[in-house]
Amino acid sequence: MGLSLQQFAMVAGAHLLALLSPGPDFFLIARSALLRGWRKTGAVCFGIACANGVFIALALGGVAALHRHGTAFALVQAAGCVYLFYLGGLMLRHARAASIGTHGQDRTSAPTASAWLARFATGFASAILNPKNALFYASLFALLAARDAPFGAQIVYGAWMFVAVFGWDLLVAMSIGHPAVVARFTRHSASIERVTGAVLLAIAASVLAMLARQWL
Repeated sequence: MGLSLQQFAMVAGAHLLALLSPGPDFFLIARSALLRGWRKTGAVCFGIACANGVFIALALGGVAALHRHGTAFALVQAAGCVYLFYLGGLMLRHARAASIGTHGQDRTSAPTASAWLARFATGFASAILNPKNALFYASLFALLAARDAPFGAQIVYGAWMFVAVFGWDLLVAMSIGHPAVVARFTRHSASIERVTGAVLLAIAASVLAMLARQWL
C-alpha cells in the first residue's frame, strides 16, 4: 500500500491544526453539550463527522463538485443555508430558561429516533455548509496526489480523518458537558439558545451573500 509514516504524520498534523480552529461546528457542539449532555450531543458530532466524510470521499474521487464556484457545491450550500435559517429562527422563537429539573430530565431521558435524527441533521448541515471543510480536504488530497501517494494510503488517511473528527468532537462535548460545567450554565440556557440561533442566522446569511456575489 506504500503507507509512509512521515507522510501520515504530515497529514495528521495538518488535520489536527484544522480541528483546533473553532468554527460553527464547535459552537453547536458546545450548545448541545451544555443543554443536553455529551451523550445526546454524540448525534451532532456524528453528523459533523459524516459531512466531513462526504468531503473526504469527494476529494478522494477528485470530484469537481468540491470546487468553490461549482454549481453542485453552490446548491449544497444553499440547501444548508435554508436549513440553518429554519433552525436559527426556531431557537430564537422558542428560547426559554430551563430549570435544573427540566434540564436534568432532558439529559437523562431516553432519546427518540426523531430527536436523534434532528441533532444529526443539525451537525451535518453545519459542517456541509462550511466551504473551509471542502477546500481543506480538496487541497490536502490534491497535495497527496501530487506527491504520488498510493490510493490505498489515501483511503487510510481519509478513514483516520473521519475518526479523528468524530473523536475530537466527542472529546469537546464530554469536556463541556461535564455536570459541574452544565450546572453553572443551566440558568443561562435561554441565552445560549438565542445566541446560537443568532449565530446560525448570521452564518447562513453570510454564505448566501457570498453565493449571490458569485452567481449574480
